[in-house]
Amino acid sequence: MTDHLSRFDSLAGLVSLRHNLFDEGMRGTPSTDVYTRDEKELVVEAHLSNFADTDITVSVDDRTLVIQAERREREEDKGKRYLLRESTSSFRRSVDLPEQAKDRQIRAVFDHGVLTVSVPLEESTTLKWIPIDNGHSNN
Repeated sequence: MTDHLSRFDSLAGLVSLRHNLFDEGMRGTPSTDVYTRDEKELVVEAHLSNFADTDITVSVDDRTLVIQAERREREEDKGKRYLLRESTSSFRRSVDLPEQAKDRQIRAVFDHGVLTVSVPLEESTTLKWIPIDNGHSNN
């Protein structure tokens, strides 16, 4: 009789829930890469494969680049048990722009699910090194 009994594992449900919420859910979150190209421009790449170009907006607000995307789906089917089925996906990323950013010359291109925003940078002033005194002067 004991051949058909299995031991109850109270943590199995929690492990499964964590996997569904975090591991699989994080794969669906768009990734963003921010880097400089030849110190002449700042590049922000947002991987938005689940969005169309009409779902995406790019703006600059007080030296902050803001990328937003929102997709809404709506399905009506009176032949099934529901009348209306809706889903929404959204994404928002803010990137602080450096002082040398030329925010009036920003370009955005959406190609094959990747939004690339290029922010031209003014040439920075020459880097000046400041000597650090160790506090043990020989006066």
